[in-house]
Amino acid sequence: MLCLGLSGGLDKVYENRFQIANTFMHDGAAVLVRDGQVIAAVEEERLNRIKHSNKLPISSVQYCLSAAGVQLSEIDHVAYYATETYCNAMLENMLASEPNASIPLDAKFLVQQLLAQEFGSELDPSRISFVSHHQAHAVSAFAMSGFEQSLIFAIDGSGDFQSGLVAVGSGAEISQLATFPENNSLGLFYLEVIRYLGYGLFDEYKVMGLAPYGDPVPYRELFEQFYELSANGEYRVHLDRIGPTLLRTIQVRQKGMPFTQQHKDVSASLQEALERIVFHILRHHREATGMTRLCLAGGVAHNCSMNGKLLYSGLFEDIFVQPASHDAGCALGAALIVSGELGRPAPRARLQEVYWGPDLASDHAVEEELKAWAGHLEFERTEAVADRAAEWMAGGAVIGWVQGRSEFGPRALGNRSILADPRPATNKDRINAMVKKREGYRPFAPSVLEEDAREFFDLPGSACEFPFMNFVVRVRDSKRGLLGAITHVDGTARLQTVSRKASPAYWDVINAFKQRTGIPILLNTSFNNNAEPIVDSVADSIATFLTTGLDGLVVGPFLVKKRATTLEDWTALAVSLPPYVSLYKVRAHTALDRQETVCEIRTDHSSRDGVRISHDLFDLLTRIEGEAVLADLLDTITLDQAQREALTGELRRLWEQRRVRMRPSQAARVDQN
Repeated sequence: MLCLGLSGGLDKVYENRFQIANTFMHDGAAVLVRDGQVIAAVEEERLNRIKHSNKLPISSVQYCLSAAGVQLSEIDHVAYYATETYCNAMLENMLASEPNASIPLDAKFLVQQLLAQEFGSELDPSRISFVSHHQAHAVSAFAMSGFEQSLIFAIDGSGDFQSGLVAVGSGAEISQLATFPENNSLGLFYLEVIRYLGYGLFDEYKVMGLAPYGDPVPYRELFEQFYELSANGEYRVHLDRIGPTLLRTIQVRQKGMPFTQQHKDVSASLQEALERIVFHILRHHREATGMTRLCLAGGVAHNCSMNGKLLYSGLFEDIFVQPASHDAGCALGAALIVSGELGRPAPRARLQEVYWGPDLASDHAVEEELKAWAGHLEFERTEAVADRAAEWMAGGAVIGWVQGRSEFGPRALGNRSILADPRPATNKDRINAMVKKREGYRPFAPSVLEEDAREFFDLPGSACEFPFMNFVVRVRDSKRGLLGAITHVDGTARLQTVSRKASPAYWDVINAFKQRTGIPILLNTSFNNNAEPIVDSVADSIATFLTTGLDGLVVGPFLVKKRATTLEDWTALAVSLPPYVSLYKVRAHTALDRQETVCEIRTDHSSRDGVRISHDLFDLLTRIEGEAVLADLLDTITLDQAQREALTGELRRLWEQRRVRMRPSQAARVDQN
């Protein structure tokens, strides 16, 4: 029995027809389960390279079908991650705002039509289902927890006119106890506050990292005006009070401005308020149900600091957090819901790993990809890849590490990671400067051999398995000075324990590092720069390696270094525009307050996303039909050497921002072979 779960939007990658509020249709994914067991899963962003993609997960579906060796017509059931009523209401709202839009108002017919267009086979409508958004969150957690019984708490921003639920799971059944309306959304509560800290949607985790630098006391009473706690675990948030109050009280931070202590204190107060509300809800339902175990899902469940507080509280004997708690995880929940309805529920077993994405393919294919970049890369194959990588890191190198199938969810768990020595505190600044280009206050996570975790981290009870970076835990006092690169300002770390059985290649490289240094830990952060999702393919990893300051790259059994390059090496590359990019000429004010025509490249149809480019580069890019070798493009216009260098440099900066694509031309690939 094959069941396919979907999340995300309804536009193709180059379209913007269905501009439904991005607070709902985002984090597109496809998950394929056979008889209740996951056989393939990937987020669309990993494949179309659009962060938090709100597009139809076409590439994700293609991958899942390919992994199973089937056609769409062979799928027994397809499930979408929201109710049909909600989807139809969203379509009606869109039509009301755009009366001339050609949009069918039947969501099931629309999904059927879109899948038929892409995959050439029309599914019978009876094989397409729509499931409750928060029920999908709940099932995605409980079905993977291994618990026979537990309390389930699903909380996010919004979906299906709600923002969360509390339920009890028992066997294969989930019984709902309470739901939370959108106007009581804890996700929107958090989001509304961080707007005044210079952040927006998908930035919530950044504020979680900022909170330990602040003191919640100065704004505690202020924040108590924003919510009320009442009997039976009930609460109310006053979203309408937040903006007017903060505007009167704090200096609003604009994006890019420095953080003041005031901003840090507001972050601490926000985090404290969220935790206080969550504990209020859970204490009541823990007492009312007698449940000693807890499952968490929904976007708010990615708040690892909150999860850590729950872990240490002793309120529950065991807590399972769905590693893909955000909306991509609803694709998993949707698939499991319909699989269960068809008599194939998920086996009752604790989730051990989520390496469900595309594989690296054969070593030969990897080698051919590396050869194509001969002007930019040098590489060697080794059977001792873990030892050599550990040797690099022990010597101070920061490396990209790419092995096996990619992870499902937002965390790099050792198959698509940037790795480094966890000891020097300066490694935080190095990695931020060379790769991430992100705020310096944000912490990096440690990956530790499971058997050594307790020596370095103060773990509550008998728990020793934390494979998904879902909990912030305490670094032991005696180890904080030693682990300067992964210990946060409050003495904590977002921990991943690594099992030799679940992740043998990653365990091997950490163990090899331990043999050289005595430290069974590596700094682990996602392999991407600040403009892109986590890398998935070999091509992705090469692009990120060449556009960052990483010291080395390990892909499968290959050790990769950069070569010194010339202008000719760069102009030999082929250039193309991603399908989500558009070029514009617009009238704008210059620094001298004059109006003139400027050129922009945008990754959507919003002028807020535009990056200005030179008129010469605009002209060059408009000449591309599909893909073109840069040297050939430059030859179409009269340029001296300095101008060729300047345009090539400008193009490379756009590549770093993932607004253009650069890769070896087909001719170069043939020559290398």
